[in-house]
Amino acid sequence: MASIRLGCIADDFTGATDLANNLVRAGMRVVQTIGIPAGPLAADVDCVVVALKSRTIAPADAIAQSLAALSWLQAQGAEQIYFKYCSTFDSTAAGNIGPVAEALMQAMGTDFTIATPAFPDNKRTVFKGYLFVGDVLLDESGMQNHPLTPMTDPNLVRVLQSQSTKQVGLIDHAVVARGADAVTARIAELRAQGFGMAVVDAVSNDDLLRMGPALAALPLLTAGSGVAIGLPANFGIAPSAQASQLPAAGGLRAVVSGSCSLATNRQVMNFIQSGRPAMAIDPLRIAAGVDVTAEVLAWAVPLLQDGPVLVYSTAESGAIKAVQARLGVEEAGAMVERTIAAIARGLVEAGVRQLVVAGGETSGACVQALGVTQMQIGPQIDPGVPWTHVLADAAGGAGVHVTLKSGNFGTDDFFTKAFGVLA
Repeated sequence: MASIRLGCIADDFTGATDLANNLVRAGMRVVQTIGIPAGPLAADVDCVVVALKSRTIAPADAIAQSLAALSWLQAQGAEQIYFKYCSTFDSTAAGNIGPVAEALMQAMGTDFTIATPAFPDNKRTVFKGYLFVGDVLLDESGMQNHPLTPMTDPNLVRVLQSQSTKQVGLIDHAVVARGADAVTARIAELRAQGFGMAVVDAVSNDDLLRMGPALAALPLLTAGSGVAIGLPANFGIAPSAQASQLPAAGGLRAVVSGSCSLATNRQVMNFIQSGRPAMAIDPLRIAAGVDVTAEVLAWAVPLLQDGPVLVYSTAESGAIKAVQARLGVEEAGAMVERTIAAIARGLVEAGVRQLVVAGGETSGACVQALGVTQMQIGPQIDPGVPWTHVLADAAGGAGVHVTLKSGNFGTDDFFTKAFGVLA
């Protein structure tokens, strides 16, 4: 294959498609891999996004996986590396954003990189180093109640500094507003002062586009998916409708949801209120040894001919904490993920060829259960969420259209709107 221009490492599967979506909209031909390929990629594309499931694992494991992805991307000729994390800067006190970023910097021999999760299209903005979700600070957005990565500090300089050994600075909005030359000068100033990373403000797409040219010379970028809109032009690539074309869609339709975010809660309720069939999963019944997967499939399969069905474990934070108190945080989450993944596989084996998956951890479990290794990125449903086309073992090697929705993304009617985009 020809050398790729941009090589990306994403710390979860929905985040990978989120990033790929923005790059495709800007004209890049993108393939997303599930994990690190065993050999060279047999495709002529501009960018490869390697999707890992490393956001909440031990920092040492996240570093090892990210460095392995870096080595593979460098072997494909990647000219620049992009470490992608969530637009809500999801992380624990130990990482993994800071530790992975520093490990990549060391491996690449670079002394400076930027960090910004800004994604204005999805109402994630950074001002004076503070992350806003819509009109409220991060710690007032519902993310303070996230079961795995509760975010209680909206000051990204402070959050990143707590995870990093390098000094973290700020490129504030007054600098960004003056354009690429001002950003370049500020980067040089911070480097001279001994800073190794800098959070960058952005409150609009114009800010992201202004900073794009200033980032061309940096070997490594770390960001959410928003920064991606300003990068393809650095490689001489312009938007093109051909970049998002997928094979025609058909087959049965279904939605599986494991996210507990406020946005996904609203999407579940919207689907139910529309009168479509939905079934909730009870983690305590799974823990008691009930074959919930078989129960759900027995309910769902006869209904598929009449339209999409929804299977969900989404719940309010209080209910989630009660289950975690009984089963433990990690076991409760892993148990539900395994169950939803098994249900997703069963649905595809039953003929589902259009599948919506909600939740980052859930998406990772589902694509692995389906036997997916590569995803072609297609048209956007909502900002940050595209349809993809995959060849799935669960479908006997046939094509399946899959969308992996980050828990926080999408309008309230996303679950029904998504199928209309394919139609």
